[in-house]
Amino acid sequence: MAVAGENKRVPIVNARGLHARASARFATEAGRYNAIVSVSKDGVSVVGTSIMGLMMLGAAKGDEIEISAEGDDAFAAVEALSAMVGNRFGEDE
Repeated sequence: MAVAGENKRVPIVNARGLHARASARFATEAGRYNAIVSVSKDGVSVVGTSIMGLMMLGAAKGDEIEISAEGDDAFAAVEALSAMVGNRFGEDE
């Protein structure tokens, strides 16, 4: 059986970008799925459950990231994480 893979490019829309709190929320959500999640920016890819890795991407407002996942929950993970980014990680701005 082949492993399902999904990916989606999304812009960072919150004012502070992928900072510590946003990275922690993303990593926690990514860990809830039966999938291996990765996030890429400018050719650099990190594990989606690594807060430090996510912060090291330096994704600021207006930057585009690619969220990828492989595994049984790949589609659900990519959709939920993309929605989280689009919803500014639950932040007001």
